[in-house]
Amino acid sequence: MNLTTVDIYKDLWTIRQNSPLVHNITNYVVMNSTANALLAIGASPVMAHAEQEVADMVDIASALVINIGTLSREWIDAMFKAAKKARQKGIPIILDPVGAGATPFRTDTARDLIRSAAPAVIRGNGSEIMALSQAGGTTKGVDSTSESGQAVESARNLNLAFDSVVCVTGETDYILSDSGVLEVKNGHYLMPRVTGMGCTASALCGAFAAVNPDFRQAAAHAMAVMGIAGEIAAKEAKGPGTLQLHFLDALFLMSEQDIHDHLTV
Repeated sequence: MNLTTVDIYKDLWTIRQNSPLVHNITNYVVMNSTANALLAIGASPVMAHAEQEVADMVDIASALVINIGTLSREWIDAMFKAAKKARQKGIPIILDPVGAGATPFRTDTARDLIRSAAPAVIRGNGSEIMALSQAGGTTKGVDSTSESGQAVESARNLNLAFDSVVCVTGETDYILSDSGVLEVKNGHYLMPRVTGMGCTASALCGAFAAVNPDFRQAAAHAMAVMGIAGEIAAKEAKGPGTLQLHFLDALFLMSEQDIHDHLTV
């Protein structure tokens, strides 16, 4: 599969036209930033975590994004209940295993979620993906200690075991499926200086998977748009604070010409 400007923009246009509801069970740190990013590209975000309502919320959603950044037993129960409902309904599940490898509780929770309802897309940094595949990856809190390229083999193992598209993000983003490996090289060095950028990548995967049933293509398109927005934002930003501001504007204003001018795969 080759990424093309036309295909990426078609998905972006469809998101803007259809405004798919993306249900996020995510962490306290990133709720505002991921919701704003989804709004900026034209999706409709909802952040619902109570076990009493997650199944009903999934029932009206077009994608489910599960992010384990701030775990509690109540939220874990809600994640499993929502994932079960998403599988029954046939909508894509995106799993962000934030900090997998940092503690056994966190790593085991992510693995159990994958076993209970294999996600359409698993999106993580190099250390998280290596930890999930039991390749020995460890994280420094929630930050990666491994480059994305070091996790390609681990990502391949996860794909083979669960048939999930695996997206390893870093300086180069690797998207793996049974069709092979795709590399997206867009982005900017300031992006990791803004909290929640990885979580935002997972949320955008949810929006693109909501409108494109080819989940490898959806994840690749999300990573391309994410990286291009970061590059455009960095031209105006003076540092991480203003990068976040301009990043949202870049998502909102992104044109087909922007994608054509910046896409690097």
